[in-house]
Amino acid sequence: MNHPFKLVLGAAAILAAFGVCAQTYPAAGKTITIVVPFTAGGPTDRVARDLAEALRKPLGGATIVVDNTAGAGSSIGMAKVARAAPDGYTLLLNHIGMATVPSMYRKLPFNVENDFEYLGIINDVPMTLIGKPTLPANNYKELTAWIAANKGKVNLANAGLGSASHLCGLMFQSALQTEMTSVPYKGAAPAIADLMGNQVDLLCDQTTNTTSQIEAKKVKAYAVTTPKRLATPALKGLPTLQELGLKDFQVTIWHGLYAPKGTPAAVVKTINDALKVALKDPQFVKNEEALGAVVTTDKRLEPAEHKKFVQAETAKWGAVIKAAGSYAD
Repeated sequence: MNHPFKLVLGAAAILAAFGVCAQTYPAAGKTITIVVPFTAGGPTDRVARDLAEALRKPLGGATIVVDNTAGAGSSIGMAKVARAAPDGYTLLLNHIGMATVPSMYRKLPFNVENDFEYLGIINDVPMTLIGKPTLPANNYKELTAWIAANKGKVNLANAGLGSASHLCGLMFQSALQTEMTSVPYKGAAPAIADLMGNQVDLLCDQTTNTTSQIEAKKVKAYAVTTPKRLATPALKGLPTLQELGLKDFQVTIWHGLYAPKGTPAAVVKTINDALKVALKDPQFVKNEEALGAVVTTDKRLEPAEHKKFVQAETAKWGAVIKAAGSYAD
């Protein structure tokens, strides 16, 4: 028969171990892995690598690596983190996919709301509507005329089911009340590579992935998806889709940081505190602003507010996805 005093001592020892773990996090010599559920070279990967660099100092010089685990609209990488040890050494950096995966997939091996600790929103990223370099349309008016004249023949690329570019494409087709041929890729990098190579016609993607291509004139740029024009030098001349007549058309992609459910509260606080410092790092801010992204400074930096925000976004995008009938098994 177990002695109650021994049970109490055992429980105390476990709690003490968690306390030591939290106090020494991150431990010297242990690597922190940020899982990015998309391919290397894409916009989310770029944010993750910049953030990893900015997080090193506030986390005591810790070694931080990025692991690209792509596929199934980000759900494969999400599942990897959900089942990882809840010790703060495996994190997830994901975009709006956190809010769209529950509606995109009928069966998931995790629950977005309950299987993650929310660590804070990192940034907001506008989208740009761009076309292949040989597209005959030189402005938005010419583009819509070209789309109408080529009904049923227009190819619209995206970075895969549930990706930011897929969602923007769904809204664009709905706003124009026309259908285009969707061409999914395994990430944003191959999608934009084929666009530059004239293999597909159009793409709506994040400024973090398109700004340099627009600036180098490797693609044709038609509009941005924000309510107001952007101040970024390469994008400031682009009109908004709202001012071009697509009422209430607004798509802004956000990125957030997560840990497996059950990560000790002290570790969550340590990471959240470090994130707040990292988002003020001058180089990180400069990198984000150069790409048209806006670094978070509002209440969504708090874990509870981050979670509430994702819940609201899940409801919003669930309605869009349901209306489009865009599901995967």
